[in-house]
Amino acid sequence: MGTVGRREAPDDSGTVRPGARRGPRAPERGTPAAGPGVRRETGERGRAGYGYRPLWVEEPARRRRLPDPVRTAAVRAVLIVALTLIQAMVAFLATLAGSWLAFPMVISSVASTVVATWGVLDVWVTRQVWNQRHGVVSVPSSTARALRRERRRARRQARATERTRERIRERIRRRGGAGQLSHP
Repeated sequence: MGTVGRREAPDDSGTVRPGARRGPRAPERGTPAAGPGVRRETGERGRAGYGYRPLWVEEPARRRRLPDPVRTAAVRAVLIVALTLIQAMVAFLATLAGSWLAFPMVISSVASTVVATWGVLDVWVTRQVWNQRHGVVSVPSSTARALRRERRRARRQARATERTRERIRERIRRRGGAGQLSHP
């Protein structure tokens, strides 16, 4: 007898049934589906309890979306690199075929390789410039965060000072003073 017949697993009551399968498996047709992210909705012919399995489950993104200038440069670089690869393939095949087009294609492939290198470097430079201008760095003790923190602290301090001055002015107005903080 093979291993299939020897499998044993406890059922709901805790007793072991010979021949029972262990591990997760897809529910059979007509049984409710279980698991995270699965909604229970009405199944076939309006009967409730049948599992509705979505085609995909949305998960939160692991990384943030690229900033617009960086994404634009990346798309441009991908298109340039793709065209360069196509051009290099055409140059290679034209060379194998002995076509008159081989020499111009090889020359232009060299030129487009330079342009593709520029495109990839453009993505890197654009990303570095964006990070520097907007202060997005992953180091907790970054200068950009410290500057932002200091600016926030200064704004709060200025608002608090202005509120205090306004309260003092209001108190003087209520007392009927002439607006002077000290006597002459």
